[in-house]
Amino acid sequence: MPPSLYVIALGSNQRHMRFSGPRRVLFAALNAMQDERITIRKSSRPVTSRPVGPSRRSYANGAALIETTMRPDELLRKLKQIERHFGQRRGQRWSKRTLDLDIILWEKGSYSSGVDDLVIPHPHFRERDFVLGPIAMIAADWRDPISGLSIAQLASRLNQPKPLDRKALRP
Repeated sequence: MPPSLYVIALGSNQRHMRFSGPRRVLFAALNAMQDERITIRKSSRPVTSRPVGPSRRSYANGAALIETTMRPDELLRKLKQIERHFGQRRGQRWSKRTLDLDIILWEKGSYSSGVDDLVIPHPHFRERDFVLGPIAMIAADWRDPISGLSIAQLASRLNQPKPLDRKALRP
């Protein structure tokens, strides 16, 4: 398979005994990906975000534009292997974790695998500033294959103030 570009979201909200705090975990994860037939073309600077769900710890989030010859399902398995190297996830969804790596976009468009529960583009990325913000730093012109909007447009729409619901304001 010829090389493909992917956008990967990175997240951490727990220290690692070897790499230190969450921001350093993200840098270590980029290095780990490079050791696994994954070329890092660009990476965002880490940003801090509030947790989604029950976790009380802030996250360090980032994004990477990568190139690899791996198919989406093969890449997902490799990313999960890297996550395990950094420490097992324990507990409920959205709880603390040393490393979270998600495939967000693929240059070939959409992909769905019932085997791995992998869906590209990631079903929730359009709603998450902590994902769109870092991606906009490295791939602002990339188009969402579903909406046709660029990452910059999606990020702008997400950050626009919501109009007031006048009906809700009536006594």
